[in-house]
Amino acid sequence: MKRRTAREKAMQSLFQLEMNETDPDLAIRAVLGTEKSDSFLTSLVEGVSNNKDTLDGIIRQHLEDWTLDRIATTEKVILRISVYEMNHLPDIPESVSINEAVELAKKYGNDKSGQFVNGVLSKIIHNKG
Repeated sequence: MKRRTAREKAMQSLFQLEMNETDPDLAIRAVLGTEKSDSFLTSLVEGVSNNKDTLDGIIRQHLEDWTLDRIATTEKVILRISVYEMNHLPDIPESVSINEAVELAKKYGNDKSGQFVNGVLSKIIHNKG
């Protein structure tokens, strides 16, 4: 499975977890159906699930005129995945994590989701250095 596909499946799995509070493995299986699982997909879903509070704290610090509660679930999940990658998967360039997040936001969010996700992630990166 390509990493782009794994990120998309992770986003769908994490969205289910957010809505139904089910087990991460069950959420992954529900999204994959008969498709074979992938270690990158599993690491994203488990990593985001296990670090949700920390990831939300990082996102909260970089929001302007927004609260985490006001962000749509889709964008929130996409931000968590990208922030997780940037903080826990050093082999993935930050620019790749941001680009993939923006593409997911454009595909699954509204007209302004890509810009919003890009803005928040850019602030996170600029404040990291």
